[in-house]
Formats: sequence, structure tokens, C-alpha cells
Amino acid sequence: MANVLIVDDSSTMRKIISRSLRQAGLPVDDIFEAGDGIEGLNALGANKVDLILSDINMPNMDGLEFIKQVRANGSKVPIVMITTEGGEDILKEAMSNGASDSIKKPFTPEQLNEKLGGLI
Repeated sequence: MANVLIVDDSSTMRKIISRSLRQAGLPVDDIFEAGDGIEGLNALGANKVDLILSDINMPNMDGLEFIKQVRANGSKVPIVMITTEGGEDILKEAMSNGASDSIKKPFTPEQLNEKLGGLI
């Protein structure tokens, strides 16, 4: 079973992602939530996490800076960006900084299963 960290400034979106993970039938144990990259780093420090799902556009510390910090700390945990961002440039930057994949909002539980099944 995998522990998942969801980093998104929208509590509603965190709940949607959380519910979709369960509906997708993925082997998820605990789900931790963070409202921005700073909270995400704190959650990573306090919990064993097997997968990170992160938004890009957030206050305080955005998803791109969050990825850089996670990788700078030596973590190899897969990071999947969940974003409405249509800009290929931002997604390319996320991937070059260490993101494993990306999923565009809105998404279905089936899409989550397809993208995340190999990561957890």
C-alpha cells in the first residue's frame, strides 16, 4: 500500500483528487494533504510518502519550486503534476526539474489509474 501526498491550494481539489484515487482502485493507504509547497515539504519531512501529486500554481511556494526543493533534498519519490496549466513550457520545466509525469484537470479515476498504476 502506498502513502500519497496531495499538494494543492484548493481544499476542494484535494478532496476530489483523494476521492478519485480511491475510486481508481489504486493501492492507497494514507493520503496526506498540503496547501502549498512549504506545507508539502513539511508533510514530506514528517511522513513516509510513496507518491506526490502536486498542483503548479500555488501561493507561497509553487509546484515548480516545490519539485526543485524535493529533488534538492535527494528524494526520489515520483512527483506527478496535476494542473489546468495548458502551457507546454511550464510542464517541460516541471519535467526537467524532476517531475515524473503530469495529469491535466479535469481527469477521471480511469486516467489516474492509467498514469499512476505503474508508480505505486
